[in-house]
Amino acid sequence: MLEDLGSLSGTPWVYVIVSLSIVLDVFVPILPSGILVIAAATTAAGTGTAADAVGGVEVTATVHSGAHVAEMLSLMLCAATASVLGDMVAYRLARRGGDRFDRAIGRSRRLTTAQQRLGTALTRGGGGIVVLARFAPAGRSVVSLGAGVAHRTVREFLPWSALAGLAWAVYSVSLGYFGGHWLGASWMSTALSVVALFAAGSAAAFLMRRPERRTAH
Repeated sequence: MLEDLGSLSGTPWVYVIVSLSIVLDVFVPILPSGILVIAAATTAAGTGTAADAVGGVEVTATVHSGAHVAEMLSLMLCAATASVLGDMVAYRLARRGGDRFDRAIGRSRRLTTAQQRLGTALTRGGGGIVVLARFAPAGRSVVSLGAGVAHRTVREFLPWSALAGLAWAVYSVSLGYFGGHWLGASWMSTALSVVALFAAGSAAAFLMRRPERRTAH
């Protein structure tokens, strides 16, 4: 994967591939969108580090550093925009086909509980659950589809979706960048960054379950 992304680094295709993966990931949560974002950032950062070392000139290093900062910012913006776009597509589809999605969600106790909690949180202005869900496994799908089925307004859902997408994009790209900068464009740096991403997802899932545990007691 790193070799493929390395050959595409600096071309628009890497942004197209990452964006498509992120948009479709809301419907197929098993797609490795987070891993692709990290791998792209790792490859760019690692390549930049190697070039700086070969150049050995301070001015050259400064130019490379500025170029890679711009590349990281572009990747963050691309990932965040694709995340919000995917959320809104799922939201719109669920809102229009409410009955069908409602029956599908109703067959799962877990999804039903998540939908109810989402509606309450958004109504009270506590849409932080949308941000947490963006990091939790399949949480983005539940939140986006649940908001549509529950007929939450765009004004209620969109700002939190944008914040969630931006937070996730910044975190993912930062993991890849620092991993690639410190360890180079290697499988080790990507693996460590992915572990950190999954750790954040586990923490988010735990925090989302805490209110249910309090209620149970």
